[in-house]
Amino acid sequence: MNRYIYLGFLLFIGLLFLGSEGFGAEMGQFRYKDFKKPTKCGTCHRGIYQEWKASMMAHSFSHRWDEVEYFQLALRHAQKEPKVAGVKAGCVACHSPLAFLAGDIPPKPVAAETRANEGVSCEVCHNIRGTTEAEPYNFSFIIKPGKTKVGPRSDAKPMGHKVEASSFIKSAKFCATCHDEASPYGAWVKETYREWKAGPYAKEGVTCQDCHMYRAPGKAALMGPKRPDLAHHVFHGSHSPTKLAGAVDLALYSNKHVVSPGDTVKIRAQLFNGKVGHMIPSGSTEERMLWLEVWAVDATGQKWALPVDRKGFPGEEYTIADPKALAYQAIGEIMEIPGFKGLKRDGDLPAGARIFRKPFFDPKGRMTICQWYTAKNDLVDYRIGPRQTRIETYTWQIPQNVRGPITIKAYIYYAQVPSSVGKFLKLPADEYKPILVNEATLSLTTE
Repeated sequence: MNRYIYLGFLLFIGLLFLGSEGFGAEMGQFRYKDFKKPTKCGTCHRGIYQEWKASMMAHSFSHRWDEVEYFQLALRHAQKEPKVAGVKAGCVACHSPLAFLAGDIPPKPVAAETRANEGVSCEVCHNIRGTTEAEPYNFSFIIKPGKTKVGPRSDAKPMGHKVEASSFIKSAKFCATCHDEASPYGAWVKETYREWKAGPYAKEGVTCQDCHMYRAPGKAALMGPKRPDLAHHVFHGSHSPTKLAGAVDLALYSNKHVVSPGDTVKIRAQLFNGKVGHMIPSGSTEERMLWLEVWAVDATGQKWALPVDRKGFPGEEYTIADPKALAYQAIGEIMEIPGFKGLKRDGDLPAGARIFRKPFFDPKGRMTICQWYTAKNDLVDYRIGPRQTRIETYTWQIPQNVRGPITIKAYIYYAQVPSSVGKFLKLPADEYKPILVNEATLSLTTE
């Protein structure tokens, strides 16, 4: 790419990340009082309000990891590194849009109980009219608060406000305004919309809302008609164990079923993403982890963690768990911790576990979980795409001390952040504990 075009692209990205005039939502263009509180909406839309209140949309600012990441890392970094200064407001533009639009930057911490805590509320989504971009990203939404709300239906007749039917609110582009993001260095750090668009579901007309706002009979408002296809506001995603359960299919095969001590057996694990319409993991993939553990257990309970066979592709070392590997050194620099050498890159994963990830690297070439500090992330992408199959193999020599039949057990796990990061930043255990996605077993007879 011509270097002047490239520099122009980076400037464009930087301006957009800062929310500059002419590039979508603008910081401070409204006041908090221009937007109704969710409790007000909840007086009529009671069921939808209760669903939203329990969702990650309602907690996009108050969620503990998001609070820690913003106040302990992103905000501190923005105040000392000019290149990433835009994240001071940029993070808030999607995690607490009303605070951004009201110019409440930085917002007060969650304990202050300001309106920033409303997260992505009713008045955000139902006042968005469109986007400034052909392919949206970085809070490029156009918003206009007022008595007229936008919704998916043309026959709605609410009592407390006017309504305008919107095709945009039903589209994947609506979600892309916040779920796709470029860093100040020009690296794509969230591409959920783009992943979906490149896959089979977009071609079939299946949108984000079809999966994350499931439809069922119900009423949008207390006095409204019963609809056969009301879109529910639960927004289940990777934070929901029930949404993750079975998201990736898993099967085990072996080239031998009767073995003796000293024999070498080949085991094949086959993973298929038949339910997720984008890559898994997606979103903030610098921190989210999906991995496969394969264990052998004999009749006495002895256990062996089986290391995955290497395939030899560039960057593969980042996809195989290494208990000695360190990363995330930028955390120590941002928090000004003397002598900080990093944290365990792969948390508590057993050596040799296969990790399905896309690692991000900071300007110094170190693996990072600071998406705003990402300069490069195209070394390797070993996630699982929609309707894609990954096959992993394991070559294991049966130990001499094995006793009785052997059970091969395989587990797919998911975690929001590496356990090393969660423990270091003192996050609640739910933020980093493994969530079981699927499991499979295979029996071997010994003789």
